Amino acid sequence: MHEYSIVQALLNQCEEIAKENKSKKITKVITKIGVMSGVETHLLQIAFDTFKESTMCDEAEFIINKQKLKLYCNSCKAEFEIDEHRYICSFCESLDVKVIDGEDMYLMTLEME
Repeated sequence: MHEYSIVQALLNQCEEIAKENKSKKITKVITKIGVMSGVETHLLQIAFDTFKESTMCDEAEFIINKQKLKLYCNSCKAEFEIDEHRYICSFCESLDVKVIDGEDMYLMTLEME
């Protein structure tokens, strides 16, 4: 389950940022996870809850914002978002599309004390 290694890296990153800002505690961790990132959000939540103990995130709320797949059609120049895993233009049904967003995971915000 690669969500465990992702959470361990995320917790390390959160602690580094908190130390750089002379914070003693992290109260909220907000992430953005693309539908095509390969990350199972429910497993990520379980991993976060499991590994946050004994870290600066021990009492932190973990918020996962899901990013739809955002595509650009090179044929009709439309930009659109979809929930499903299909690389077809919603407007002209062209296969000539480019992914703009929805394949990555980002740490968006930390709230610290």
